[in-house]
Amino acid sequence: MTVALFTLGGTIAMAGARADGSGGTVVTRLTGADLTAAVPGLDVPLDVHDTQAVPSANLTFRHLLDLVDAASRAVRAGARGVVVTQGTDTLEESAYLIDLVWPHPEPLVVTGAMRNPTLASPDGPGNLLAAARVAAADQARDLGALVVLNDEIHAARRVRKTHATSTAAFTSPDTGPLGHVIEGEVRVLNRPPRRPALAVPTGPPARVALHTVTLDDDGSTLAALADTHQGLVVAGFGVGHVPSDLAPVLGTLATRIPVVLTSRTGAGSVLTHTYGAIGSETDLRRRGLINGGLLDPYKARVLLRLLLAGGEADKTDIAEAFAQHA
Repeated sequence: MTVALFTLGGTIAMAGARADGSGGTVVTRLTGADLTAAVPGLDVPLDVHDTQAVPSANLTFRHLLDLVDAASRAVRAGARGVVVTQGTDTLEESAYLIDLVWPHPEPLVVTGAMRNPTLASPDGPGNLLAAARVAAADQARDLGALVVLNDEIHAARRVRKTHATSTAAFTSPDTGPLGHVIEGEVRVLNRPPRRPALAVPTGPPARVALHTVTLDDDGSTLAALADTHQGLVVAGFGVGHVPSDLAPVLGTLATRIPVVLTSRTGAGSVLTHTYGAIGSETDLRRRGLINGGLLDPYKARVLLRLLLAGGEADKTDIAEAFAQHA
């Protein structure tokens, strides 16, 4: 049985200089056939599908949901698993969106590269090889969407890009990797519970803002947000704190649109009832903010957009969805 490979561009597929001879930047896209030809010891049959050739910064929900549809068709046609290659800039968000709606036991593995093929030690071939082996492995079934780079296997809902250039940029700060690829063997060391897949929305995309709280932040830029957006994610200090002047602004917004509270720290959970001052997590919860739990702000925004686009407007139901998926 083969593994379906879908290519979306990104650093892993970039090579060559500009056609005008100016040089200095990589712009030419490598095809899936080019990528697989560069992988020594590739021992997994791949069925290649070249799709949207866009930088990951230009990917949209629609791109990714269309990809999920195509990947689902490949699985129903007999693919053992799926690999998706894309740029790393938005990889943590796109992998999480895919994970939320991926209904199959077959693994869908997202990978990319931090060093492009023109450099002395590109990591793309090794990452593609490891991803293909994970996608074909029985051990990876029923784990949803996975992220595989640097021979590490990460759950899509926990992984983050934590460095701008390092080949070890992708980590899971709260849990560590699920496993590793060791001498070509897939080793899954822990298996988190699988969440039920959410329905793929058919409605228009929802507009969800993300506000990172900063020192002396009074929220003056947020006052009219409910007139233009359907939801808001707040990246608060520490365990979910904001300046006291910002708290009533967020509380007023929470009466009109769902407002989800997360932490800007990059690891750890928002608390619920430890601190009680104005602007604390207890105060914000009392004002109607939804607890984002362990989800980082970027993933919380993905989940809230998906729920709103699917027609979910009841704040109690949204809070329950966050409790389940965070």
